[in-house]
Amino acid sequence: MDQKIIDLYDTFTHGGMDRRQFLDRLGELAGSSAAAVALLPLLQNDYARAAIVPPDDARLAIETAFYDAPGARINGYLARPKEKGKRPAVIVIHENRGRNPHIEDVARRLALEGFLVLSPDLLSVAGGTPPNDDQARDLHAKTDKTAMLNAALAAIPFMKNHAESTGKVGAVGFCYGGGVVNSMAVASADLNAGVAYYGAQPPAEQVASIKAPLLLHYAGLDQRINAGIPAYEAALKAAGKRYTIYVYDNVNHAFNNDTGDRYDKPAADLAWSRTVAFFKDNLGAPGKA
Repeated sequence: MDQKIIDLYDTFTHGGMDRRQFLDRLGELAGSSAAAVALLPLLQNDYARAAIVPPDDARLAIETAFYDAPGARINGYLARPKEKGKRPAVIVIHENRGRNPHIEDVARRLALEGFLVLSPDLLSVAGGTPPNDDQARDLHAKTDKTAMLNAALAAIPFMKNHAESTGKVGAVGFCYGGGVVNSMAVASADLNAGVAYYGAQPPAEQVASIKAPLLLHYAGLDQRINAGIPAYEAALKAAGKRYTIYVYDNVNHAFNNDTGDRYDKPAADLAWSRTVAFFKDNLGAPGKA
């Protein structure tokens, strides 16, 4: 697919234009309104392809877990190996469409690696993630970002004190969620490891507060997010923080999302293997389900 169309869709999904403007511009790039309508399903996520790990996988125990954040009760998707026991915890932070089937599948993948995994619906602060992607993105754009960050931060003590947790807690986030993980690392000394996939960087003056080691994945074609890498890395170096940055050449923002058109399997597989190894190194190595 043409890179200009992919870049346009990224601008639209991150709040740079409204739907009418997006469709008009897409029609210009595609050659007609009819061509734009035909392209739209290719750009949007196909959740029918989401279940790399089925929701009813017999090796896992899945449940809904609620916890309190300032001013809100947060709905969490909790996944773990079926056999109970103490294990390191990982929080999975969703993209800017709320918690959807793809993110729940990511949680299950980590649970199969032996972790106790929670994916909070940060849109719980606004009533919860709608079932439709467009509605979810619109609600996300209108929802207070501080309230959502507070909901993410409240997941850390919830998982740290969970009966099946070792007390070690990591977090991984994608797109908007990657930026949230960076902000969680700034705000919480109790976060033991953070992995951000193509996430917005925190202000350089906040970096000194980071305690957790970080693994930062970026897409080589993602000019919008990558513009913030030099200042972030300089601040991390100056403050003596533990971090690793990987930039995956010739792939787009959201390359990890296997339900979307920008998915790149080689980059996603490599980043995932690095993510799992990073959590095992920094949180402890649990047994697989």
